[in-house]
Amino acid sequence: MSEQTDANKAIVRRLVDEVFNGGDLDLIDELYSATLAPAARAWITPFRASFPDVQMDTVELIAEGDTVVGRFTCSATHTGKWLGHEPSGRRFTNIDEVNLYRFHNGRITDTWTLEDNLERLTQLRLPHTP
Repeated sequence: MSEQTDANKAIVRRLVDEVFNGGDLDLIDELYSATLAPAARAWITPFRASFPDVQMDTVELIAEGDTVVGRFTCSATHTGKWLGHEPSGRRFTNIDEVNLYRFHNGRITDTWTLEDNLERLTQLRLPHTP
């Protein structure tokens, strides 16, 4: 493994530990490129407002070249409006998520996410359409 892939994995760990779990939204501007930071903030900020006790756990990080792929589990309590649903006070646990991050000059420049929102909605007992 190269120094660069190790550094990129460290950035993903900071994103999970300090931004998602720790709530340090100011760090977004340091971890993401200037062009991607506004979109990241627009997604992360309302998610944290809906689930302020979110706990993401890193299951695995794989890095090659300028790319890191991470597998995570996510748990939280629904205390704010999310996807049009009023707070339920219910908790979801161990929702699977996979994220692909691309890097340039030590910042995230592109990301692709696959998360099991159907299971999240099911655990929260919120209506959803198949």
